[in-house]
Amino acid sequence: MNYLSKLVPIFILGLTLNTSVCADENYPARPITWIVGGAAGGPTDAVARTMGERMAKALGQSVVIENVGGAGGTIATAKAARAKPDGYTFLLGHVGYVAAAPSLYKKLDYDPTVDFDAVLRFPDIPGVVLVNPSSNFKSLADLIDYAKENPEQVNFGDAGVGSMSNLVAAMLASRSGINITAVPYKGNGPAMMDLLAGRIEAMIDTANTAIPQVRDGKLLALATTGLEPMSLFPGVPAVAQTLPGFEGTVWFGIYGPKGTPQHVIDKLNEAYKKVMDDAEFTQRLVSQGMQLLSDEKYSPASFQEFTAAEIDKYRTIVREANIQPQ
Repeated sequence: MNYLSKLVPIFILGLTLNTSVCADENYPARPITWIVGGAAGGPTDAVARTMGERMAKALGQSVVIENVGGAGGTIATAKAARAKPDGYTFLLGHVGYVAAAPSLYKKLDYDPTVDFDAVLRFPDIPGVVLVNPSSNFKSLADLIDYAKENPEQVNFGDAGVGSMSNLVAAMLASRSGINITAVPYKGNGPAMMDLLAGRIEAMIDTANTAIPQVRDGKLLALATTGLEPMSLFPGVPAVAQTLPGFEGTVWFGIYGPKGTPQHVIDKLNEAYKKVMDDAEFTQRLVSQGMQLLSDEKYSPASFQEFTAAEIDKYRTIVREANIQPQ
């Protein structure tokens, strides 16, 4: 082999490395798409647009929200799973179509732990255990004690079989050893109307929608469903203070198709740190019912582990509640 032939492979290697470094530095070079499993104007879409706007500023590129409705977000998730893992298409994941769906559907065109790389987790939206102020339940212990003495006499409204309000209430019943009667509605709104009217005993709604009803004294908050109490509900304990380890929140995060380059994940997390370092912005999230997490929980590795644990958790809940997959 002559001297020139030895240099050619070295030159090609150097060119490849330089091109890779350049790609890392220039990312993102064009707008990024977040696929959202819900209609424009819905709660998941609202989170996507709020966080997407901030991420766009931090990245210096637009974040385009692509709403793909149908089948409880599973169509959107399947589409994201098939996307090219080039750092320009992501799934805005939701506990429903990422963690609960594998147990609620007989067949999915994706596997959340196989087809995706976790990128970053957003703050959670805990639920709130709500009762009518005229009831005899003044604490979570009151409700649990009554339900133990009167099986199936506590009617829990929810947004329908398999909804988060339904599943978290089922988890509460299982963990506390009580039998409740689930009363499905076409959404949490109609359930709340019946709770306000005293036609059902309790329900679990998300913190952001429960805030005004509790502040106005129309409903009483017995407990929140995150691991820690929420400042928005002073004096209201977390369910976990009665049932250690209890956690049933609506959570969101960004997932990339499997094989998303590490430099892309790192760049997105750098931008996300800038977003979450803005105290004015994060306090606005808190005022809207979101609960901030420790920095470690936002990380890709922690989010990947959390995702797998949530899938296992909801598999158990669905089985214990005898919910039949669709």
